[in-house]
Amino acid sequence: MRTPGGGDTYSPPLESALREPSGAGHLPAPGRFQDNLQDLLPTLPNADEYFLLRWLRARNFDLQKSEDMLRKHIEFRKQQDLDNILTWQPPEVIQLYDSGGLSGYDPEGCPVWFDLIGTLDPKGLLLSASKEELIRKRIKICELLLRECELQSQKLGRKIEMVLMVFDLEGFSLKHLWKPAVEIYQQFFAILEANYPETLKNLIVIRAPKLFPVAFNLVKMFMSEETQRKIVILGGNWKQELPKFISPEQLPMEFGGTMTDPDGNPKCLTKINYGGEVPKSYYLRNQVRMQYEHKMTVARGSFVQVENEILFPGCVLRWQFASHGADIGFGVFLKTKTCERKRAGEMVEVLPIRRYKAHLAPEDGSLTCLKPGVYVLRFDNTYSLIHTKKVSYTVEVLLPDKTSEEKIQGLERLRMGTLRMNQEPLREGPAHRSCPMSLLMRSTISGLTYT
Repeated sequence: MRTPGGGDTYSPPLESALREPSGAGHLPAPGRFQDNLQDLLPTLPNADEYFLLRWLRARNFDLQKSEDMLRKHIEFRKQQDLDNILTWQPPEVIQLYDSGGLSGYDPEGCPVWFDLIGTLDPKGLLLSASKEELIRKRIKICELLLRECELQSQKLGRKIEMVLMVFDLEGFSLKHLWKPAVEIYQQFFAILEANYPETLKNLIVIRAPKLFPVAFNLVKMFMSEETQRKIVILGGNWKQELPKFISPEQLPMEFGGTMTDPDGNPKCLTKINYGGEVPKSYYLRNQVRMQYEHKMTVARGSFVQVENEILFPGCVLRWQFASHGADIGFGVFLKTKTCERKRAGEMVEVLPIRRYKAHLAPEDGSLTCLKPGVYVLRFDNTYSLIHTKKVSYTVEVLLPDKTSEEKIQGLERLRMGTLRMNQEPLREGPAHRSCPMSLLMRSTISGLTYT
């Protein structure tokens, strides 16, 4: 197959694409697969061989597994009313503050979707809309992109069935690791894998922060190995690299292209929603319902400390807690080898103790552990000589994905000019069909590509 300047086709010949990976050379299954699905054919959104091939490839041409997967998808379509989802309008707050947008098309005609995760206000959105509404908005985007592929196929006269996605992580911080927000992305990636197989061309990550390895570790278990192999992380020169995947005239100037709005705005606000902080006037509730793993009683004039051993730097310590009936003090300390006792004054203060009105609204927080050691979460009631406090809490240690952490660090050192990396030309493969491969360099470990 030729790269974009050397040919005008994206999809391989159907007969070739339908051959089983065993190399036996016979056409397997669209016929048999179709026969097994006679009762479903009237309900399928598309019954052509390209559509059926997606499900076969997703299950390595195992007919039974492919059929099971497709039947579950049809049930999902009914539950979510996907035939009518494009006419569904999410709440105003989601329309205004859930970021993202269709910027244009790559050189082979595939739709390009931008997701600006770093600009999202996860807590504001979840206090203003339901989890189900936020996920349904994402499902609607998937259906919108599939329709866009169909329109492109009709326009170009060849099959377009994949989408190029760009995740911009500028501004990504600890607030985006808030557990309810992470759970939405985990659920969404699970939905993608189960219901939209073989539709992702590449997922390009730009401006990845040091927290990215922790975030990736939280969601990668919901991604197939095939999806992980399609993730490309661009380094500090991402503005020079991104136009190699997306034609400059289809790429906003904000992201290294030449496209602007009619009024000259380089961000292309008519195409991409940049999100932002949700005004409190949209809030429907003052808290998100939480489930806690532990309960304890803090006696009057006393305190309780919860220890968490951190073995290496870069981990994130995350907590949520609620008190019952009255406020509670809370702080975080680091117990070093030379500081074996547990008194607050004898430990290194990481987060000063202060009183939280956690009986009115649950508290949550997190911190990046810069040093290994024992981190002590102190629930303090020493100031109350009358009232005993009951506390419900959850504490988690979020580990970084070591491979992506090492490569992010390597890209940063390369950007700063302190490290020269030996690189080899990026070989063309099915996960990178959209870009001029001879122009790129890469380092690939465990499925992730770093450019």
